[in-house]
Amino acid sequence: MMESIFSPETYSLIGQWAFAFCKNLSLAIIVYFAGSFIIKWIKKLVIKMLQRSKVDTSLYTFLTSIVNVVLWFTLIIVVISILGIETSSFIALFASAGVAIGMALSGTLQNFAGGVMILLFKPFKVGDYIEAQGFAGTVKEIQIFNTILLTVDAQTIIIPNGGLSTGTMKNYSKEPYRRVDLDFQFAYGTDLLEVKKAIREIQAKNDKILQGPVDDSKIVAEPWIGLTQLGDSGVVVNTRTWCKGADYWAVYFYMNETVYQELKDRGFMFPFNRMDVTILNK
Repeated sequence: MMESIFSPETYSLIGQWAFAFCKNLSLAIIVYFAGSFIIKWIKKLVIKMLQRSKVDTSLYTFLTSIVNVVLWFTLIIVVISILGIETSSFIALFASAGVAIGMALSGTLQNFAGGVMILLFKPFKVGDYIEAQGFAGTVKEIQIFNTILLTVDAQTIIIPNGGLSTGTMKNYSKEPYRRVDLDFQFAYGTDLLEVKKAIREIQAKNDKILQGPVDDSKIVAEPWIGLTQLGDSGVVVNTRTWCKGADYWAVYFYMNETVYQELKDRGFMFPFNRMDVTILNK
């Protein structure tokens, strides 16, 4: 009869190892399925929270993807550690890969972070007229990496979100009302009271021009006219006219065209720069 090559102690150790491995494997399987269920529950909870906060759809899609990756990575590390496998090397490998990818995609990640900030804090929204990075236009689309503007002459401008979120930006649509500031120059000797009276009549004739404060705004005031400068060729009269934001350009062109035409017809002179040259004969 053939004798066993293993001693009873060896069989005992193998049995103990097999028992421990089966125990750890069973625990790892239980943790894996329980963790999968918890991850799905957390994803649904995060989506509901983001939807309730009215976060842009493209943003919560990215955020839930990030949450999903982090949770699954954590679960895999936990399962591996339960099986008795050393996890420090895995963590170090993923950390090194993350650093390398982050350095390679630093600009892209900056734009991504800027997109997240814009979609979260909403300094502007689709349809707003903004001015930023040397461009002005209506916001056509807010993407996770870029913002797309449509200019008044139908040009499409793509601005990276990184610089847009950290730079200076004007949002002309944020407030419901805007003020139209215009300067008109008249010849010296012009009756200032008559000029102000004529311009005030022009302002009063347009229904789009607000004639005084409104209930939902504390900054809107009645139209204002005043002498602001004694120029080289004449006196400069400034007009400040309030209107709704959507009526800004209509009021802007109305004031320019009507003030020029009506005051010219009334005999007021609009000076222009000139140079007198004197020739001396020797």
